[in-house]
Amino acid sequence: MPNPDQIKIHKLQNKSGMTVGLSNYGARVLSIIVKNKHNRYTDVALGYDTIEEYLVSNDPYFGATVGRFANRISSGKFVLNGKEYQLSKNDPCGPNHVHGGDTGFSHVVWNVVLSDTNSIEYQYLSRDMEEGFPGNLNVRVKYSLNDENSLVIDYRATTDASTICNLTNHTFFNLNGTRSVDILDHRLLINAAEYTPVNDQLLPIGNNMLVKDTPFDFNSFSAIGSRLDSIDEQIRIGRGYCHNYVLNKNNSDSPAAIAFSPESGIRMEMFTTEPGLQFYSCGFMDGSDTGKGNMVYGKNSAFCLEAQHFPDSPNQPGYPSTELMPGEVYSQITTYNFSLDNS
Repeated sequence: MPNPDQIKIHKLQNKSGMTVGLSNYGARVLSIIVKNKHNRYTDVALGYDTIEEYLVSNDPYFGATVGRFANRISSGKFVLNGKEYQLSKNDPCGPNHVHGGDTGFSHVVWNVVLSDTNSIEYQYLSRDMEEGFPGNLNVRVKYSLNDENSLVIDYRATTDASTICNLTNHTFFNLNGTRSVDILDHRLLINAAEYTPVNDQLLPIGNNMLVKDTPFDFNSFSAIGSRLDSIDEQIRIGRGYCHNYVLNKNNSDSPAAIAFSPESGIRMEMFTTEPGLQFYSCGFMDGSDTGKGNMVYGKNSAFCLEAQHFPDSPNQPGYPSTELMPGEVYSQITTYNFSLDNS
């Protein structure tokens, strides 16, 4: 367990009163507090009330930076430059690697290398063969909050040996606030024509599927809960949505996704430079987590929009590469814009 004395809490604040709570434990988001249409400040990020709870609970990556590889790798194995690497198998859905391993980036203490009222930057050195990954990977994650209520996450990573790298942020959002029971009324738009269907272990089966005429079509606003009772086999497997979307190629100029709550009036636009977006409707949350204000987090209590490369990419030749070589820089910028929509 990390030394609690090394764990720090930070707060970013802008002129409009929006605040973002952060910690160097997992380089994670602790809270995102924005004003709703009733003129009340609302925390839209699930989590715990104290850092101690993150250390002792069965933390499902609340707000964390996830790596060295976000999402799943089949059998925890991949081949790079002709050599096979065996990673930890820590996936509850099957004998696979998920979200960086037993500890990963999400449950370690990062260094603070920059801090002011509007931005903070965390740094972590993942040593060669940590969790089975080759190469010393030097990672930096910078959070910035501007006066337009945009939270910008800027990732950079370099390596001294060939490796793979796929980072994401795992904030659990509920735009009605952390004491709201579910997100079924939230409207969602995802700028994607295809998604990657999965098997019973939530691993991609290799071919993309069109979202048109399926419960996965969010090209126009739809309530998250409107199709969860579908007989679609993929909905059954994911207990709702636990799938990677293949973002349209103009995603860096247009929102990759937009979420909106009619109840709170809070609208969140997401932009990313990544090719994929994991949409998770939290169908696997079973009420075993008690979070902020002693709220029990049950099924569909939040949603996640995780910018990423595709799951199991090292074992899927047709997917965008996640290989990172010495002299190259892994780079990702993902932005969440918050505003009010009173419609």
